[in-house]
Amino acid sequence: MRTLLLLLLFIYEARSHAVSTPNFVLLMADDLGIGDPGCYGNKTLRTPNIDRLARGGVKLTQHLAASPLCTPSRAAFMTGRYPIRSGMASRSQVGVFVFSASSGGLPHSEITFAKLLKNQGYSTALIGKWHLGTSCHNRTDLCHHPLSHGFDYFHGLPVTNLRDCKPGEGSVFTRALRLLVFLPLQVIAITLLTLAVLRWLGLVQVPPCIFFCLFFLAALVLGGLLCFLHYFRPLNCFLMRNRDITQQPMSYDNLTQRLTADAAQFIQRNAKTPFLLVLAFLHMHTALFSSKDFAGKSKHGAYGDAAEEMDWSVGQILDVLDELKLANNTLVYFSSDQGAHVEEVTIKGEGHGGSNGIYKGGKANNWEGGIRVPGILRWPGVIQAGLEIDEPTSNMDIFPTVAKLAGSPLPEDRIIDGRDLMPLLQGRSHRSDHEFLFHYCNFYLNAVRWHPQNSTSIWKAFFFTPKFFPEGANGCFATHVCFCHGQYVTYHDPPLLFDISQDPRERNPLTPTSQPRFREILETMQEAAARHAETLRDVPNQLSLGNLIWKPWLQMCCSSSGLFCQCDWEKQVGRGSH
Repeated sequence: MRTLLLLLLFIYEARSHAVSTPNFVLLMADDLGIGDPGCYGNKTLRTPNIDRLARGGVKLTQHLAASPLCTPSRAAFMTGRYPIRSGMASRSQVGVFVFSASSGGLPHSEITFAKLLKNQGYSTALIGKWHLGTSCHNRTDLCHHPLSHGFDYFHGLPVTNLRDCKPGEGSVFTRALRLLVFLPLQVIAITLLTLAVLRWLGLVQVPPCIFFCLFFLAALVLGGLLCFLHYFRPLNCFLMRNRDITQQPMSYDNLTQRLTADAAQFIQRNAKTPFLLVLAFLHMHTALFSSKDFAGKSKHGAYGDAAEEMDWSVGQILDVLDELKLANNTLVYFSSDQGAHVEEVTIKGEGHGGSNGIYKGGKANNWEGGIRVPGILRWPGVIQAGLEIDEPTSNMDIFPTVAKLAGSPLPEDRIIDGRDLMPLLQGRSHRSDHEFLFHYCNFYLNAVRWHPQNSTSIWKAFFFTPKFFPEGANGCFATHVCFCHGQYVTYHDPPLLFDISQDPRERNPLTPTSQPRFREILETMQEAAARHAETLRDVPNQLSLGNLIWKPWLQMCCSSSGLFCQCDWEKQVGRGSH
């Protein structure tokens, strides 16, 4: 009898330990709109696996990205902190990293949930997109690399997927090239023609060296353009496995299948130990891509093909968890880093951006379409299946949620802006712990959200809004994304006020006439913003011009022959690593 009791006690403690230290699979889409998955209302885009995840767990209908841009949103997701606290919020028009040889990135002093879990004995991996910097001082220090931020294993793209990474898909630098290349060439051409005519008429004596210098300057500009067009793809669009480049430039052939297989193998290798897997999809950011099994199969062109391929990948991960009988001990989270990029339109007029449903705006602005994203969490037996929660939550909440479940204390030397989701997910609380949320457009506080206690109202006040163009459009099509200051925004005094609970489309701003408490509400929100501002500290700007520009001494290359960077070791390394 004593032996039997000891055995039962051992089994109970083992099961309690298993539940208290779950595995984590965090699935992060890129630029996926809240109106894209079937479980959020889409009737024509097929997402059966994302829908299956939602049926088995909780669907958050007011899940918010901490920023409407990739780099700052991912920084907030990883650290549980507003990106302005880590210096990952730009003061210029460029709000993300575009070069692999930039020196900015997530500071080593920041603590990611991967660091916390690694200290708790978890195996940790990030597969897919990183976009939080690579190196600081030389190409080998990798100070911003995932392996320097708590991940044991990395396989993916250190920067981001861009149109320039895929031949024939155009360029995101069209506006910059027009300003830095075509405009100077036009000025040089007009100057040359004017001087030539004046000299021919005998009105001005122009030394031949002037013509030579102008031709030389034009040649330099053209040469720079040709070098940029030739070298950008191999120098910035490459895959790494841990610290080594394995494919340069990156090939899109079966790319989703390769990354998905590696994610599945990571789970299989760590089935008997606690693990954290972050699978950060390259979908749905342009350039859009899909394998032959999905190309041309959806009802929504290239975007739909890519979305359905991503959904297939989600299904593969869920199937592996089922096959290994890990589903009941694994918290799975699915979301997007921000809303769909509505301005993504090809030169042929084909829309390459997704759907933000009923919501206004999209990526790069803080209208609901830019920050309200899918949010699904599943943990069978712990989180009630089929539940829908409409309380304000943030992607920053994953940090404290994961940390607490893994048994890790939160850092005490810094402010954590995220809140533990488990009381809300398990029904122990029916209100979000976020009374206020602050919506930043890069470095600039754009809006405040207030969900008062004992009230169903959700107030949202804008201090400025982007100028959509053309007039009546739902985005900033002239500049491809909306900017955050200067001539590109309209400032509001008093702030523009909405009740999101009654007007989720943000079509009808409130006035002192339509809302008797108008001034009182705004005063409360402005006071909250002032208190929040007092908690901010000056930190180095990781997205300053000096940190953003390309630095040749930081450029990684898989070849030793100058800038001729070409290699494909994906298959060889892949076979050898398992």
